[in-house]
Amino acid sequence: FYVSNLKKCLSDEPLAIPLDELHIDDKHHFVKEPVEIIDREIKRLRQSHISIIKVRWNSKQGPEFTWERED
Repeated sequence: FYVSNLKKCLSDEPLAIPLDELHIDDKHHFVKEPVEIIDREIKRLRQSHISIIKVRWNSKQGPEFTWERED
């Protein structure tokens, strides 16, 4: 690690998150809530069929879309 490799960090305004959009529970954890279902698929594994849905979350960190089981 060399200090000479460090670069100045410039803030990016679109990355700023307004505090009124954040939902935090009593243990100070960020609350992710599903916003809408984007897509549905049925995966086939030998003899069983698993239905999965693509969910859009209100998350400001990590991926905004994930595949989840429908049950």
